[in-house]
Amino acid sequence: MRKIIHIDCDCFYAALEMRDDPSLRGKALAVGGSPDKRGVVATCSYEARAYGVRSAMAMRTARKLCPDLLVVRPRFDVYRAVSKQIHAIFRDYTDLIEPLSLDEAYLDVSASPHFAGSATRIAQDIRRRVAEELHITVSAGVSPNKFLAKIASDWRKPDGLFVITPEQVDGFVAELPVAKLHGVGKVTAERLARMGIRTCADLRQGSKLSLVREFGSFGERLWGLAHGIDERPVEVDSRRQSVSVECTFDRDLPDLAACLEELPTLLEELDGRLQRLDGSYRPDKPFVKLKFHDFTQTTVEQSGAGRDLESYRQLLGQAFARGNRPVRLIGVGVRLLDLQGAHEQLRLF
Repeated sequence: MRKIIHIDCDCFYAALEMRDDPSLRGKALAVGGSPDKRGVVATCSYEARAYGVRSAMAMRTARKLCPDLLVVRPRFDVYRAVSKQIHAIFRDYTDLIEPLSLDEAYLDVSASPHFAGSATRIAQDIRRRVAEELHITVSAGVSPNKFLAKIASDWRKPDGLFVITPEQVDGFVAELPVAKLHGVGKVTAERLARMGIRTCADLRQGSKLSLVREFGSFGERLWGLAHGIDERPVEVDSRRQSVSVECTFDRDLPDLAACLEELPTLLEELDGRLQRLDGSYRPDKPFVKLKFHDFTQTTVEQSGAGRDLESYRQLLGQAFARGNRPVRLIGVGVRLLDLQGAHEQLRLF
C-alpha cells in the first residue's frame, strides 16, 4: 500500500508578502496585477476570501467585492527562492517528489525510513519545519493515492492536516460530491446531476460500461475515482509540455468580438503562470483553444508567433473561423521548450 502526501502552501504569495511586511497581516490582501490594467488575482489572503475574492478573478471585480482590498505586485524571485527551500525540506524525507507548482507537490513516502515509516508523522514534521524555518504555513493530506491526498490537503485548510487511511477510503469516497472528482468541472457536474448522480455513491450504482458510453474514456476514470482508485505514480521527472489558462463561461459567447473581449484577462493570468516556472523551461509556440456550444473544439498554434495580445487575437480569429458559432470555453497557452531535458540529452553524447 502506497503512502502519498500532498503539500499545499496556504495562500503562498500572500503569506510571503505578509511575512515580509507585518503591516499587511490581518488585512484583505491580493497579489496580482493592477485593477486599472485588467490585472487578475494571483492569490489572496483569507481575509479577502471572506469577501468572495478568489484566484484568477479580475482585480477590478475583486475591488468591487472588497473596496478596501490592498493590491501588491508579485515578487516571483522571492516565491521561487522560498519554494526551493521548501523542496529542500521535502528531500530530507524522500526523493520521490512531484512538483505541481511553486507552492504545491506530491511526495511518495512509502519507502521512507523516517518516523518508522509513518506518513502522518512525516507530514506533521514537514509542517512544523516549514512553519519554524520559513514562517509560513502549509496544509497536508495523507492517503494511499494522489487523488485522495489532494482532496485531504484541502479538507482542513488553512494550516491543517487530514489523513485518509486505507480502511477509511471506501466510506470517505462514497460521500464525496462528484464535483470534488479530478476533472469534473461545472458543466460535467451539471450533466451528472441531470442523470441523478450527485455523489460517488450514486456513481457506483451505474456500470463502468454505461459511464464509458456517456463520457468516453473519461467515464472509465470516473468509475475508478468513485471507487477510490487512482494508480497514478508520483512522477519525479514529470516535465511540463505547455502552460495554459482556460475559462468556461456561464453563458456562451455569441461572436468573435465577445471572445476577443475576454483575451486580456486570460493573458494576464497566463503571464502569471509563466512567471512561476523555473528557469529550466523556455516559452515557445503560443496556442488558442476554443470549445463551441456543441462541445466540438479546435486548437490553433503557430511557430514563430509572438506572445503579445495581437498575436493571440489573430490565433483566436483563426480558431473561431473554424466553427463560427457560439463559444463556451476559451483556452490560451504556450508550448514549452524543456531546457533541462535538452541538456540531459546533450550529456548523453
